[in-house]
Amino acid sequence: MLRRILALLCSVCLVASLSCSRGGGAGSGKITLAVIPKGTTHEFWKSVHAGAVKASKELGVDIVWKGPVKEDDLKDQIDVVQSFTAQGVSGIVLAPLNDKALGGAVKAAVGAKIPVVVFDSDLQGKEHTSFVATDNVAAGRLAGVELGKLLGGKGRVVLLRYQEGSASTANREQGFLEGIKQSPEIQIVSDNQYGGATTESAFSTSERLLGAQKAADGGVNGIFCPNESTTFGMLLALQKAGLAGKIKLVGFDSSPKLVAGLASGQIDGLVLQDPFNIGYLAVKTMVQHLKGEKVPERLDTGARLVTKENMSEPATKELLSPDLEKWLGK
Repeated sequence: MLRRILALLCSVCLVASLSCSRGGGAGSGKITLAVIPKGTTHEFWKSVHAGAVKASKELGVDIVWKGPVKEDDLKDQIDVVQSFTAQGVSGIVLAPLNDKALGGAVKAAVGAKIPVVVFDSDLQGKEHTSFVATDNVAAGRLAGVELGKLLGGKGRVVLLRYQEGSASTANREQGFLEGIKQSPEIQIVSDNQYGGATTESAFSTSERLLGAQKAADGGVNGIFCPNESTTFGMLLALQKAGLAGKIKLVGFDSSPKLVAGLASGQIDGLVLQDPFNIGYLAVKTMVQHLKGEKVPERLDTGARLVTKENMSEPATKELLSPDLEKWLGK
């Protein structure tokens, strides 16, 4: 009888142990979260990573940061989600490359009792616990209104899109078109070209676009680009054509090279998210959920329009040049 009781107790302890290591909830030992960005090369994602690290240290949880190198490697991102699901992490914090294609992997994770918080870019479906991101339509609208003002309400404008299937940038593009409509005399001469996931592809598309629209002869007066790589690719194309500073350019996100362009007057405005805060709040939201706290379905992390005139303000400087080394090391 004693042996049976001891065997039963051992079985119960083993099941409880496995449950704790997999679920990672309150009172079950240390939580381990997988944080999966769209890519790992852009400065934006480095800031997100730093914010996630800060949250993990404050909340006493472990994070594993892993994502595709390039922001067009959809298969790799799906593989990463599936791998973390198989490992049985406590939760997945994901910036989906595509608003549809990641749905199956997320559904499988949730089916395996691994909750998912989506950040930066939305995902179709209702499997995920919360969505932490900028209101990208509102942020894009800021850019459209600003470019309209810069052009005095008149002129020919180009929208260089980012990549099909990316919900965050598609929403920025939509918002930009809404904002620019407040200047009815402005003509959109191109809004169907995509720069792609890298600076190189954006530069190539930008060169062709500027040539096709006869930008050197006054065919383009203003341009909007919806992310870091498209903005820098377009800036390089304008510089090569001798048009930087002559055509109004409003971009999105920040990097040292974009900040330099803003300071020199070759970029007229940058709409900035708060990527550090996005990473911080995404991890914090997941931890709150795992501890049984109620979390919002959507958390707006805000956006700010930065110009040469306000870029030296303390709050703006922190967004333009965050201290990443403090959290990520060298």
